[in-house]
Amino acid sequence: MAQQFVQTKIQGDKVVLFIKPTCSFCIKAKDVLAKYKFKPGHLECIDISGRSDMGTMQDYFLELTGARTVPRVFIGEECVGGGSDVEALHKSGKLEGMLQSIGALQ
Repeated sequence: MAQQFVQTKIQGDKVVLFIKPTCSFCIKAKDVLAKYKFKPGHLECIDISGRSDMGTMQDYFLELTGARTVPRVFIGEECVGGGSDVEALHKSGKLEGMLQSIGALQ
């Protein structure tokens, strides 16, 4: 169930963040991405903290990405890591190109 939910969310032209709202790294990732102008429907934040399958979902993140921590940030179907990773991509100038390459920006 958790695997299927994650797979239906990570699509080629969207940026998806799996978060817990009180996590400082999740807030960092959201703040960095807020600097970009996304097309409607191309940025989605999913709060996993209240889900009954949260543990299973985080186990699947470990299998899929090598880490079970949040945030897990997907650009298209590729996991780029967490909050610090997104911030580093932004500072290096690579993030904008990645977002443009999937057609997520206006």
